[in-house]
Amino acid sequence: MGEDGRLLDYRKIKAQYAEAKALKAQEKAVDGPGKETEEIEKLYKKRALQFNVSHGLLIAFLSCIFVIHVLGIFLFTKGFLLTRLVLDEKSKCDISPIQNVQVQGSSSEGCWHPKSFDKAVVILIDALRYDFTVPFHPANDDDKPHHFHNALPVLYETATQHPKNAFLLPFIADPPTTTLQRLKGLTTGTLPTFIDAGSNFAGNAIDEDNILAQLRSAGKNLVHLGDDTWHALFPGFFDANLTHAYDSFAVWDLHTLDNGVIEHLFPLLERENTSKWDVIFGHFLGVDHAGHRYGPDHPAMADKLQQMDGVIRQMIDALDDSTLLVVMGDHGMDAKGDHGGESDDEVQAALWMYSKKPIFGRTSTEYIEPPRTAKERPVPQIDLVPTLSLLLGIPIPYNNLGAPIEEAFIGARGNDWQNLVKVNRLAAAQINRYSHAYAGARGMDENSTFSMDLWEQVETAMKHEKDHGSFWSSPSHGSPEQYEAMRKYEREVLATCKRLWARFDVPSMIYGISLLSLGLLLLGVYAQGIYGDRVGLSSLGLIRATAGGCIGSLIGFALSSTLPIISLMDGCLLGLGVGGAIGVSSCAISLPGGFNVPFPSTIWGFLSFLFTISQSIGYASNSYTIWEDEIMFFFLATFGLAALISSLRQRELADRALGTYHSIIFLILTWVASGSRLCREEQMPFCKSTYYASATSSTSAPWQLLIPFVVALVLPSIIKSFYKGTKSYEGSSVFWIGFALRMGLLVSACFWVLDAADDGNWFPSLPAGSLKTVKVTMAQLVLGVAFAAGTSTYVWAKPCVNIETTTPKTVPQPSSTTKSLAPKPGQSVTILGYSNVHGSRYFLLISNFVLAIILVQKPMGGGAIGILAWQILSLCEIIDTNNLSQSAIGPIVLGLLGSFHFFKTGHQATLASIQWQSAFIPLKTIRYPWSPIPVLLNTFGAQILTAISVPLIVLWKQPPKKKGLLNDVAKAMATHILYHAVINLATTMWAGYLRRHLMLYRIFSPRFMEGALVLLVVDLFGIFVAVGGLRWNVLSVAEIFGWELA
Repeated sequence: MGEDGRLLDYRKIKAQYAEAKALKAQEKAVDGPGKETEEIEKLYKKRALQFNVSHGLLIAFLSCIFVIHVLGIFLFTKGFLLTRLVLDEKSKCDISPIQNVQVQGSSSEGCWHPKSFDKAVVILIDALRYDFTVPFHPANDDDKPHHFHNALPVLYETATQHPKNAFLLPFIADPPTTTLQRLKGLTTGTLPTFIDAGSNFAGNAIDEDNILAQLRSAGKNLVHLGDDTWHALFPGFFDANLTHAYDSFAVWDLHTLDNGVIEHLFPLLERENTSKWDVIFGHFLGVDHAGHRYGPDHPAMADKLQQMDGVIRQMIDALDDSTLLVVMGDHGMDAKGDHGGESDDEVQAALWMYSKKPIFGRTSTEYIEPPRTAKERPVPQIDLVPTLSLLLGIPIPYNNLGAPIEEAFIGARGNDWQNLVKVNRLAAAQINRYSHAYAGARGMDENSTFSMDLWEQVETAMKHEKDHGSFWSSPSHGSPEQYEAMRKYEREVLATCKRLWARFDVPSMIYGISLLSLGLLLLGVYAQGIYGDRVGLSSLGLIRATAGGCIGSLIGFALSSTLPIISLMDGCLLGLGVGGAIGVSSCAISLPGGFNVPFPSTIWGFLSFLFTISQSIGYASNSYTIWEDEIMFFFLATFGLAALISSLRQRELADRALGTYHSIIFLILTWVASGSRLCREEQMPFCKSTYYASATSSTSAPWQLLIPFVVALVLPSIIKSFYKGTKSYEGSSVFWIGFALRMGLLVSACFWVLDAADDGNWFPSLPAGSLKTVKVTMAQLVLGVAFAAGTSTYVWAKPCVNIETTTPKTVPQPSSTTKSLAPKPGQSVTILGYSNVHGSRYFLLISNFVLAIILVQKPMGGGAIGILAWQILSLCEIIDTNNLSQSAIGPIVLGLLGSFHFFKTGHQATLASIQWQSAFIPLKTIRYPWSPIPVLLNTFGAQILTAISVPLIVLWKQPPKKKGLLNDVAKAMATHILYHAVINLATTMWAGYLRRHLMLYRIFSPRFMEGALVLLVVDLFGIFVAVGGLRWNVLSVAEIFGWELA
């Protein structure tokens, strides 16, 4: 009966082995009484119960470590993320921001300033980068235009040909360049921070004073069309009968939202409907989605920009003289179409204003042509708030820090300094009023905090108007000097607030670092410093951790009640974590074997220490962090060479040959994987991206679509070869690896072909959305096979062994991979796969995640994950042939592999590299809690796979009744978590220490966030999937082969 295509009845394995045991018992009965008694069966049951209890206590103990990590990261993050106090005050129409100066306006004519427009149409084209709006100007002869060039000419044309009616300027966003944070800045005029603290803070809704609230207070009817994020920020602000919101997370859909906005926008602009509204906010998402899906340099981007060009031209024709048209971007996009960081391409958006009546001007004829680049004459996005407020005749929101845009108030002739000075006087006075209130709320000295000397210069410059008493009746014509004095004050207060809101809660950060350090010390001793039984420590450790945590919480509560520098939450959480850690640490003293300082004593231990510590020190350097992917390659190559040298020195020929072969394979695979790269901005021009079709694309090249098919054809065969090496390609492995895994990978490969067909519109005759439906169905099928069928197979399957009973003329000698029983002379019972019974079965769990993670990666990333799976198996052989299963090098190298392949799957330690579109691989729309799962598997797939593989390096080629397996797995998993805990502590400490560094938010802060998230992900999957899944593996093997009774 051939091995290929053979489907065994797995349930017969136990019966076959029982029959073999009975034959052996009959043979022994001739010589003496048998030992198969009921007492032994009872002992087996007792050992099974002991294992289940020990296993549960181990998971509970490791969960305590996880809690310490969560508390430490939370406390540090709470102090590290910047906080701004939100003031509840609101600007009012009848109260001037200028002391002793009356305003004579009204909401109908203009509150603080006579209004210029009765209505406004504000169009936000998400991710409208400034260079999308200006003509292409080649820097040299080799410079060629991209698809996004010259596709939206209307903004530049109108600003150039009709400068009194329109202007176009670079519109600079404050990071983070996410839509939610940018909308807050665009409507409040203040700076974004990670946490906005205030007495009325609740959810995402904006409670502080903002331009929509002022419009609503003035009795304006507001209409919103497009991105539904606005409704989370401004619930109940919009006319329910005219407003139409659309889901903003359907990144793959370029047209539904935009077409919906267009469908409902133009009927409102018709003359008979203009009385139904006062301000329309339209938010288009197609350009942003095209960037996320394809990148900016793609025909789809040109199509969307051309569509926007036509929409704007049609709006220009439909407007009347009393309506202002504003078109802007909330942020830009990087070369791949992503955003979230602070690179130039991400912060450089565009702002265009248009009016049928000639109202705009320039202070110089040189400024008639819009800037060629975003570096020339940029305006901050917060300047939109005072500009739009004064043009529409409403008060400037109270928390605003922006200044009126010059072109909007200098007049058509470019010399109306009186108007420009007056609007800046209002803005400066409001900023001064806000700074005074903020200083009072924070208990700060206003004179030492804000630039009061500059404010005195403003007061001196405007002394005549102040003495006159009536602001608008002043005869002053204004002057450039007065204007410059106020602009200087406005920008200085803005810079002061940026510094002010960059204040960190240092005590909370210290608490977090202290707790992480204590957890690290505990892990180090548990992983590498204990002589005795680690599993036996779990019960006592769990009890003492609980008691210590409770006592610590009470002490923390008492300290927070007596010491004002410690908040109640900080005190309780810090006490909980420190008390629990001390309780666990106290267990080491009572161990029979004691404990030692975990310092390396072998060359492999030294290498493990060197890899971990050198990384930790290196994160203090921004260049090290930038080139971390190359450093991971160097570390893995170093290990491969060390393994090769060690293998060549092995005494046994089989070990020497096998170890040498897999060391060379490991090195070659590392080199091949290094060909997949996604360069970060700081690496240019010394790096060339290969992950996508080009550096300006987020789609795969046609040749890359072959990679998943190669993986589908090669990877199962590679896995099969490892199984056959130990005669383990038996039982469930035949079906799962030879058929289910291969078919799943083939379906995944077909998915990416259909995805490319959908992106490239290869089949225009097909109904819209049909390919998407097929793709989603295929993805759900693959995930169902991986997690539903795969998990069931792993839980219920028997070990990958088979029983062969033969009666040869010459009794064969059993090999190292089999076990032979001779019930009677001339008869041989052979157990195929005996020597790797634990490892071959456990890898079935890993293969489930390999299939799922490959699906959610781009084709290049799927190839990297396939290489990672191969490297994991080669690492197991290296560990076995060099007798390193008790060394720290195995878990540490798995940590290095996870970090290395994190970069090889198209990721970097930047927000912009997160592949959000992976959420739509198995789903058409955002659905919680399912949508974050593909993003998690896509982003941290390599670390998840290596964390789950930690038990494999212990179980590989271990006999069924190997004693102390659970203890060895606990040691290996603790060592692996220790590696990531060291990295997390290092990136946390360096981020805290370098909190004033220029590159904090571009380099150090994202690396800290990555380190924290990776540690938590590794904790979760390592503890609950890897160690938790080990239970079914051990019980399945013990059910067939029994327990070790010695």
